[in-house]
Amino acid sequence: MRIAMSYNRYRYAIFWVLAVSYILVYFHRLCAAVVAVDMMEDLKTGGALMGMLGAAYYYPYAAMQLPAGLLSDAWGARRTITLFFGIAAVGSIVLGLAPSLSWAIAGRTLVGIGVAMLFVPTLKILSEWFREREFARMTGLLIAMGGVGTLSATFPLALLSNEVGWRNSFVIIGLITMICALLIWILVLDKPGDAGFPPVRKEPPAGGPAITVASAVKLVVSHPRFWTISLWFFFNCVIFFAFSGLWGGPYLMHVHGLTKTESGNILSMIAAGMIIGSSALSYLSDRVFRARKPVIVISSVISLMITAVLAFHTADISVAGLYALCFIMGVFNNAIVTIGFTATKELFPIRIAGTSTGLVNLFPFLGGALAQPFLGYLLERRGRSGDAFLLAGYQDAFLALFISGVIALAASFFIKETMRK
Repeated sequence: MRIAMSYNRYRYAIFWVLAVSYILVYFHRLCAAVVAVDMMEDLKTGGALMGMLGAAYYYPYAAMQLPAGLLSDAWGARRTITLFFGIAAVGSIVLGLAPSLSWAIAGRTLVGIGVAMLFVPTLKILSEWFREREFARMTGLLIAMGGVGTLSATFPLALLSNEVGWRNSFVIIGLITMICALLIWILVLDKPGDAGFPPVRKEPPAGGPAITVASAVKLVVSHPRFWTISLWFFFNCVIFFAFSGLWGGPYLMHVHGLTKTESGNILSMIAAGMIIGSSALSYLSDRVFRARKPVIVISSVISLMITAVLAFHTADISVAGLYALCFIMGVFNNAIVTIGFTATKELFPIRIAGTSTGLVNLFPFLGGALAQPFLGYLLERRGRSGDAFLLAGYQDAFLALFISGVIALAASFFIKETMRK
C-alpha cells in the first residue's frame, strides 16, 4: 500500500498515534493512587486487598510481556496492539461498573492484559521506522508521553472523579481507549515496506534459516548481561510502581493530612519529571556521556537517596519537599527506563527487538505486582487510626523501598555498556 504522504511525515504520524495511546497506558497504570481512598470506601476493602486490586494490573501486564514480544515479531505489532487495546477498553468499563471487589479485580486484570501489548510492539515499530541513532530519542519522547499519562492520573483524575465519581471516570476512559484502538488499526503500519517505502537500514544477508521463537528466547535469556539489567529493572520499578502507582496518594493524605486534590497536585510532579527527564537523560546518554551505563548508575544513586528520605524522614518532609521529591522520582526513577530499554535493544540483533524488550519488560511489572500488596500488608500489619494507616506502617513500607534501591544500585554497576562509539 502506498501512502499519499512523505516518508518522514508518515512515520511521525505513526509515532504520535502510538504515543497518544501510550498516555492511556500510564493513566491505567497509576490511576489507583489518587482514587485509592474512594475505592477502599466504596468497595469496603482494606490495605492488603486494595494492594491486590492495584496489583491486578501488574501481574497480567508482566505475564504478557513475552507474548507481546513474540506476537510483535511474528504476528505483527499493529494487529497485536489493536486487539489488546480493545480488551483494555472493555476492562476499564468493567472496573467502573464493578458491583464488588472481585468484579473490580477482573476489570483491572483485563486492563493489564490489554495495555501490556502496546509498549513492546511500539518499540518494535520504532525500530523499523527510525534509524538506530534516532531510537533513544524517539523512545525518550514515548516515555515523555507516558509522563503526560502520569499527569492525567493525578490532579485531572482527582477533578474528574470529584465531578462524576471514580466509577464514571473509568467508563469514560474505557471509551477513549476504544477510540485509540480504532485509530491504531486505521493509521499504523508495521514497517516502511507495508506503505511502499524502502527500509531504513540495510539488513545483512541471511546466514541461514530464519530465527525461530524458541531460539530467539534462548538467545536472550542465555546472555548473562540480560539478567543484570533485568534485576536492575525489577528493583528500580518496585520503588516507582509501589509509590506512584498506589501508595503515594494514601501516604500524602494519611501522614501529611492533604486532600485528594492536593495529593494529586504533588503526584503530578512525577509526570513533570518523566516528561522533562526522558528527553534530558536521552541527551545526556547520546551527546554528553556517549554511553548508557553512567546515566543508569547516576540515576540509581539519586533514586536510592529518594527512598532514604521517605524511609527515614517519613513525616518530616515539607510540602515543598514533597513536590521536589516527586519531581526527582519522575526523572531518575522512571524516565531512566528510556536508557534501560535502549541498552537492552542494543544487546541483541534488531530482528529480535520485540522478544528482547518484551522479556526484559516482564521484570519491572513483576516488581510492581509483588510490591503493591506487600506494602499493603506492611501497612495493615501496623494497624489504623480510623480509616488511615499509621505512620509506623508507612515507615516500614518505605524501608522496603530503600532496600530495593540498594539492590538496584548494586545491579547497575554490572550492566554492560552497549552504545557503539
